[in-house]
Amino acid sequence: MSEFSRPERLDAIGEGERVVTITAQDAERAALATRFGLVAIEALGATLTVHRDAAGIRVRGRVRGAVVQACSITDDPLRVAIDEPVALMFVEPGGSIAEIELAENALDTVEIEGAAIDLGEVAAETMALALDPFPRGPNAAAALKAAGVITEEEAKPAGPFAGLKDQLAGR
Repeated sequence: MSEFSRPERLDAIGEGERVVTITAQDAERAALATRFGLVAIEALGATLTVHRDAAGIRVRGRVRGAVVQACSITDDPLRVAIDEPVALMFVEPGGSIAEIELAENALDTVEIEGAAIDLGEVAAETMALALDPFPRGPNAAAALKAAGVITEEEAKPAGPFAGLKDQLAGR
């Protein structure tokens, strides 16, 4: 079971669009922060439109939130705002996804598992995918320099090709 479970039963999803708004509670946000290796999730919610058509169950909307990540260099806390679109198509397992016409604005497809789709898990995974996997804070460059790591600009080519770029440029 997901830390932020908001199941929508398949038999309750019709062809008419229905707007679903969900918000993660304190304990759910804390559990998700642990799962995704975050310092904290201060807010997480989504407004999603759900409806069924011949191809499957379409889910569109937005996930919004506020998280705190640790800088990948210094571990300094970094606040990050999340505002991501959602565009998914839930399809029956074993069905041929290749038969669905994919347009330029195609939906990502997900196989249905069980008798419901979990909109909380949709929001959690959308949030996680929106995050920078290697965030750097304002002190990262100084910490790297202090550790002796040089930037690409500081690195000079070595060997017989050193200075070739400048020579070709007529310098």
